[in-house]
Amino acid sequence: MTSICATCAVEHADRPEVCAICADERQYVPAGGQVWTSLAVLAADGCTAEIAELEPDLFAVTTSPGVGIGQTAKLVRTRQGCVLFDPVGFVDDDVAARVRALGEVVAIVPSHPHMFGVQVEWSRRLGGVPVLVAEADAGWVARPDPSIETWTGDRELLPGVTITQPGGHFPGSAVLHWAAGAEGRGVLLAGDTIMANPDRTSVSFMRSYPNRIPLSGAVAQRVAAHVVRFTFDRLYNNFEGVVPTGARDAVLRSAERHAAWTNGDNDHLT
Repeated sequence: MTSICATCAVEHADRPEVCAICADERQYVPAGGQVWTSLAVLAADGCTAEIAELEPDLFAVTTSPGVGIGQTAKLVRTRQGCVLFDPVGFVDDDVAARVRALGEVVAIVPSHPHMFGVQVEWSRRLGGVPVLVAEADAGWVARPDPSIETWTGDRELLPGVTITQPGGHFPGSAVLHWAAGAEGRGVLLAGDTIMANPDRTSVSFMRSYPNRIPLSGAVAQRVAAHVVRFTFDRLYNNFEGVVPTGARDAVLRSAERHAAWTNGDNDHLT
C-alpha cells in the first residue's frame, strides 16, 4: 500500500524511517516524529476534495480538511485540454470524475518536490496522464512510476500554456504561464517559487518558508528576470494568495527590494 507523509502529503512507494523531503532544511519533521497515512485512512477520516472557479477557465482544487502542506492545486482549462498544477495530497474517484468533467487533463505538473502530493494517484485516476517532474528535482521522487517524465527549459503543454524552470526554491522549481488568463492579460501560476504576499501587491523569494531561509538577492533577481520574459498581469501562489493586477511589475519591484535587504543596502534602517 502506498504511504503518504502526513506532514508534506507526498506519496511514497514504501515507508522509510523518515520522509526525505521533510528531513531537508526547507521543510521539517514534526516534534512528535514521522507520521504516515494513506488515501484509505484519509477517506475514512472524512477527507474530501473541492473544486472552485477562480476566474474563467481556472479552477482551484483543495482538500477539506487540509492534507499535508495544504496546497491549492490549479487546473487550467483550454479548448485542447487541461493542465493540473501542484496536485494536492488526496484524490478519490469522485473528485477525479469532477475534474475530468471540466476537460481531459493532458499533464500533471508539480512546481517542486513539496508539491508532488499524490501525483501518481492523480495520474492513474485521470487516465494515466504524464506527470512532468523537473529533471533537476527527479531525485526527490519517492514513488517511481512510468507516468513520470522529466523535463527541462521551457515546454509548451497546450497552445498558450507553457511551463518553465526559474529555479530558486529548488533547482528545478517551475512556474506555469497561461497567456489567455486574466481576460487575455496573462496569468502566472508561481507556486511558492514566487510567493504572492498578503498585501496582494508584492511577492517573496525564499529557500524555505517554514524555516525562514531567504534566497540571495542575486537569485531573486535571476528568478524575476526569467519569468518576466512572459507577459502576465495576475499571479497566483500555491495557496490562496494572488497578486490580482500589475503582477509582472510586482515581481521585478519585489526582487529589487529583496536584493536591497539581503545585500545590506538597508542596514541603516535596522
